[in-house]
Amino acid sequence: MKYTSLFCLLILVLFFLGCNEKTAQKNRNQKSLVDFVDPFIGTGGHGHTYPGATVPFGMLQVSPVNGISGWDWCSGYHYSDSIAIGFSHLSLSGTGIGDLADVLFMPINKKVDLSTMPISRDSLSYKSSYSHTNEEAHPGYYQVFLEDHHINVELTTSKRTAIHKYSYQPKDIQSVVVDLGFGINWDKATKTSFQVENDSTISGYRFSTGWAKNQKVFFVAKFSKAIAEHNVYVDKRAVNANMGMGTKTAVQLFFNEKEDNELFVKVALSSVSIDNAKENLDGRGFNFEKVKAEAENTWKSALSKIEVETAIDSLKTIFYTSLYHSQLAPVTFSDKNGQFRKEDDSIVTAENYTAYSTLSLWDTFRAEHPLLILVAPDRVSDMVNTMLSYYETKKILPVWTLYANETNTMTGYHSIPVIVEAYLKGIKGFDAKKAYEAMKTTMMQDERGLEYYKKHGYIPYTAMDESVTITLEYAYDDWCIAQMAKALGKEEDYKFFLNRSRAYQHLFDEETGFMRGKSVDGNSWNEPFDPKYSNHREHTDYTEGNAWQHSWFVPHDPKDFVSLHGNNEIFSERLEQLFTESSEITGNNASVDISGLIGQYAHGNEPSHHIAYLFNHANKPWRTQYWAHHILNTQYNTTPNGLSGNEDCGQMSAWYVLSSIGLYPMNPASTEYEIGSPIFEKATIRVSKDKKFTIEAENVSKDNIYIQSATLNGNPFNQTTISHQQITEGGKLHFVMGNIPNENWGITK
Repeated sequence: MKYTSLFCLLILVLFFLGCNEKTAQKNRNQKSLVDFVDPFIGTGGHGHTYPGATVPFGMLQVSPVNGISGWDWCSGYHYSDSIAIGFSHLSLSGTGIGDLADVLFMPINKKVDLSTMPISRDSLSYKSSYSHTNEEAHPGYYQVFLEDHHINVELTTSKRTAIHKYSYQPKDIQSVVVDLGFGINWDKATKTSFQVENDSTISGYRFSTGWAKNQKVFFVAKFSKAIAEHNVYVDKRAVNANMGMGTKTAVQLFFNEKEDNELFVKVALSSVSIDNAKENLDGRGFNFEKVKAEAENTWKSALSKIEVETAIDSLKTIFYTSLYHSQLAPVTFSDKNGQFRKEDDSIVTAENYTAYSTLSLWDTFRAEHPLLILVAPDRVSDMVNTMLSYYETKKILPVWTLYANETNTMTGYHSIPVIVEAYLKGIKGFDAKKAYEAMKTTMMQDERGLEYYKKHGYIPYTAMDESVTITLEYAYDDWCIAQMAKALGKEEDYKFFLNRSRAYQHLFDEETGFMRGKSVDGNSWNEPFDPKYSNHREHTDYTEGNAWQHSWFVPHDPKDFVSLHGNNEIFSERLEQLFTESSEITGNNASVDISGLIGQYAHGNEPSHHIAYLFNHANKPWRTQYWAHHILNTQYNTTPNGLSGNEDCGQMSAWYVLSSIGLYPMNPASTEYEIGSPIFEKATIRVSKDKKFTIEAENVSKDNIYIQSATLNGNPFNQTTISHQQITEGGKLHFVMGNIPNENWGITK
């Protein structure tokens, strides 16, 4: 009996050891969410993303710079390239205009002459080739080996401090070039300065003009070794001094190679002053691995806000890379002490909030800002407060703000839907009355075509270019203001702005079914008319597109929009034709932004992003399911060419994140999401610490894309929209999927 008991005990011990080993093996094999992120997706094609290191919404984006001025190098980097000229600290993610790449550092292993003013990178003495086979990027980390200098470069960053790690070959010269004069694309240095403050610290500033007409960047850099020697260059001449000031300045620093082969550099920036940059600088030594681990953990937390389940790893890669890209911008702009610069060069302090820059609102109001309310709600009020602070400068809300500069790029005033959506979805922390005043004042002024809009009820094509797009977008902005007026009890304002929001009715041509440019007399159209014709940003009625792509922007009143076409059948037939028409674009100066074409639908540019969901409002939700799934399946992949157009600061990726889990905010300020076609077996949104909302898609596959039936918290669910409140209350939305459309589900009788 005794031996039997011992034998049983031994069996139990071996069993538990085996279980523990299996669990340990499973944990070893289980990927972290950050492992699914590939920052190289979008760095090829026209994605315009960067592969460098940053943290969610971080102040710094430390990334490689190829040194070419070209449209596909808007971020400073393109995957087709194999030459690096340095590593900068500010980068744009997926924009259509190139700027930033400020404060360029380049480690090298030789002495160079920086007195020449190179016209292009070909004459840069410090450039180096590299290979993608020895290049690596993960959230918060970037690495590349510089073949010409035999130096391995690693980059990581915290919120306001970047850390570089340079590994030189034994006995090689250890040197770093800091070039404040070189610029990419539209950017041009106007005044630069630096100072070697002591044997381990340099500081300075770089003022420039470009897309941001008056950009001012101050910096400080601290090295892990003493500076043994330095050569200063100012506007084509060597200067025997510890500092330099001019239009273009550069310095080559040398370090003692006998100590060890590694050199670390910490860099911090500020829009205000060198003193603020010093305050922003992380005071903790040079523990590169610790900062890298902290950055990775920060990303783990950010990516865990939505967890998806699928056996297909490539879908997880696209999803989590998209969730990563959608949290790169806006970027932190205020310093540790709260100060930041505004476009009039005044310095203000963000009291009890963080100020942000890189507000690509024409793009991001559509899906990125709605996504942030789900995954980063604690940041939303800070972004709204930033917009209100920018409003104070000229009493106009921002359009596209870049490093303290209002670029006025793109049409509409789409800070308005962002603010209204935040308010109606219950975001606290900003002054609603002040926000309403800012929105109303903005839309009642006379800039950017509003004088014509107010006078005629639309913008005549004879008054200004892009009149159709601008009118449609102002109409939506008006509708958004009307909703906030109603919520605040301002009945007269509600009726006024609601009436103005019907401006789209003036431009609808019943005969052709398109929105068209109308003359000032209100009786004739802009002729000749070709719905496929595009002329980029001049002598055109449409912004970066044509009539096919811009005739569908009435997200605020789809019922009336359908009725303008006649009925559901006519509307859905025309909508179907959009996707099946030939993809020919006519005109000699067609917009390069027209990309990702499915028929005339152009997923590579934002005006098309809501269109597939309009079928829901024509009693054909299965066509929304079909086309949303088709877009998900054809416009995104895991290669560097994995985006069909500019990433545009998170919008292209946010569309994928939301659409892939079966939701899309066609009208963000409505506080409702359209139902599309989920591609994951399960998606869990962590709406708060103690609440989750789960979306399940039973039987989902590449063929089973149609919703057969649905339940919400166990109750039958037969509608094509779900409210934000229903999601934030937590619960479960369960779909049963099939390969044949159920033409009864979601139909309004």
